[in-house]
Order: sequence, then structure tokens, then C-alpha cells
Amino acid sequence: MTAANTASQSPTERRVSARVGAISESATLAVDAKAKALKAAGRPVIGFGAGEPDFPTPDYIVEAAIAACTNPTYHRYTPAGGLPELKAAIAAKTARDSGYEVEPAQVLVTNGGKQAIYESFAALLDPGDEVIVPTPYWTTYPESIRLAGGVPVDVVADETTGYRVSVEQLEAARTPRSKVLLFVSPSNPTGAVYSREQVEAIGRWAAEHGLWVLTDEIYEHLVYGTAEFHSLPVVVPELRDKCVVVNGVAKTYAMTGWRVGWAIGPKDVIKAAANLQSHATSNVSNVAQAAALAAVSGDLDAVAKMREAFDRRRRTIVRMLNEIEGVECPEPEGAFYAYPSVKGLLGKEIRGRRPANSVELAEVILEEAEVAVVPGEAFGTPGYLRLSYALGDEDLVEGVSRMQKLLAEAE
Repeated sequence: MTAANTASQSPTERRVSARVGAISESATLAVDAKAKALKAAGRPVIGFGAGEPDFPTPDYIVEAAIAACTNPTYHRYTPAGGLPELKAAIAAKTARDSGYEVEPAQVLVTNGGKQAIYESFAALLDPGDEVIVPTPYWTTYPESIRLAGGVPVDVVADETTGYRVSVEQLEAARTPRSKVLLFVSPSNPTGAVYSREQVEAIGRWAAEHGLWVLTDEIYEHLVYGTAEFHSLPVVVPELRDKCVVVNGVAKTYAMTGWRVGWAIGPKDVIKAAANLQSHATSNVSNVAQAAALAAVSGDLDAVAKMREAFDRRRRTIVRMLNEIEGVECPEPEGAFYAYPSVKGLLGKEIRGRRPANSVELAEVILEEAEVAVVPGEAFGTPGYLRLSYALGDEDLVEGVSRMQKLLAEAE
């Protein structure tokens, strides 16, 4: 049953609320789950779906978690908004890594970046408030906005601009209902990184029009070549009082399963989000918080090694994808995703099938080449595929080679 049908039913007829019934499953996690299920069934599937580093969490972080397990203090409830020592360490890490000076009272520790995003939108949005969303977007953003009562407004950029939106595009999307700009650099799913000049122009535009900004900085340490990360409230200090920064340990320290993220913002917004969290989940697992404390308090040596590997894989996957006729893949400057246009392949025959869109093309690639990729429909732009290159070098080459062989048959 569709969300529209669910919404039209009376309250006594609805088994699932219209609000929750309208949520789509995370496409990236769905693709990853399908790939893992096929592997478990003995199929040699190579998955490019989930944005998950293939490295183990560094030993010193794991050791901190083991020690925390033996500490009776961590066997009890702790403050819902986060361990005081972790909030202080996150504030110090933020000043160290981006130059953004904040107080521990401005930090909320959450169950991963997803909770930080949802709670931030929930604290900021009233029903009908609009959020301007540069597109392609990560699948969770629009769903979090809708759950919080807001309305996502897509602003689409394509490969011709390196997937970066302009101030002119943002201004065209602004209405009297606009309240928040979502800003993400480096970007998931495209790997786009905005220059300092672009960050400043967008930030000053938001400030001029009194908009809030939610900026996701979780890929701050994963930039390559001459690209540089720039924190928006540092570049445009006048936004500090209307800016929420989301981050976490998942990507930088290979800690996706530990589920520790955070939001940084004005004290009143962070207090409101913490009140919500106190009823939703209470504190984040104390063992995971202890691990995160070790991560953000330590050096970035492990991150540098991972970034070196990601950079190597980045160059390999872009080269190999661009060797496929009908595929155009700009070089990503950050994160660990390639986002090629596959519009040149749609409608062509591939082993007796003519995929009309990127969903159908992804199905053909999975079934015929045993390679799992995520279609662009999940990110708001049909005609593209997202491939995470956060997997081993050999699997990466083997997976794209299978795609090359299959798609060479397109005619």
C-alpha cells in the first residue's frame, strides 16, 4: 500500500501511521543487506553499496572500550547528552581540526550521525518549514526533514559543475517558508568538495537571508589532491548563532558500528535536542562513548593511512569507470564515493534487457555481474550510480572489471 493510500484511510483503518508509513527504507543499507545475503548464499557478490571503511577500528580505541567494560561507572545511566569528558574532548577536537571554538555545553553526543541530523531538524523545524537541500543528497536527509515536519526542497547539481550548487540556484529555491539550508562538503554521495570561496559565498548568502544552516562535516578528514576542507561557521563567523554542525567518529576512525556522532550548535537548540534524546534513547552506550573519547583525543595517524588507501582507490575507480562507454565519472575530491552518470547506457540492450532507468540498470549489474551498486534514484537524481570505494583494492578492481565486461555488451 502506498503512503498516499495510507494517508487517505481513517485512523481506525491505518495499521501504520501515515508519517512513518511514508518513510522509505535506506537504499544504501538495503543494497548492502542484499549483497550480504547473496554472499551468504554462496554468490561471489562484490558490494559497492555501504559507505563503510574496510579497515578495523584502531587498536587503541578498542582497548579503551575494553577497559570501559570493567568500569562500574559505565554500567549505569550517564547524562543523556553525553559524557562530560567526551563533550569536552569533542569541543577540543573541533578547535584542533577546523578552528571552530565551542563550549562543551554546545555539544550533544548522539547515537551516530543519523540521530544528530534528525534531532537537529526536529529542534529547528515547525510543520511546513522548508529546508533547501543540495542534490544529489544522502538518502537520510530528506527522510529526517519530513519526520521532523519539514519540507525538503531539492536544488539539483550535475556532473557539469562537479555536483556543486551555486548561490544563484539556492536563491531561486528560497521562499518565505525557507528556514534551513543543508550544506555538505565533502559530499555523500558525490565526493564534491566546495572551495573556500564557494563556502564563503554560500554562507554569506544564508546569513544575509537569516537562514539556519545544518552542515554535515563527517568527511572532514577525507579530502584529496589540492582540495581542502573548510568549516562553514569558521569561514562565515556571523553564522555561528544559526548553525548546527554534525559530525561523528564513523568515517574518520572506521567506527561505523560503534554508533557515536554529535551535533554542535547554539546552546538553546542543543538543549532542546538533548531533551528529545532524553526521551528517545537516553545516553549513548557508555562503552562506545569511551571508545569515541580515545578516538577524538588521539592523533590522526590512523586516519592518514586510511586516506592514502582511499586516494589510491579513488584514482583507480574513476579511471576504470571512465573507460566504460556511456559512463561519465567526475573525479571526487573527498569522502569515498564515485558518482558516475550512466545516462548513456539507459535504453540500450544488455543481455536481453533494456534498463530504462538507473534502478533497472543496477538490477542488471547485480544479477548479471554480481556487483552491488546504489542507483541514483536513492539520492534524488535518476541516471546515476553510487559506488563506495571503501573496500579492498582487489575487490574494487575485480568489481569494476566485471562491470566493464558486462556493460561493453550494451548496444
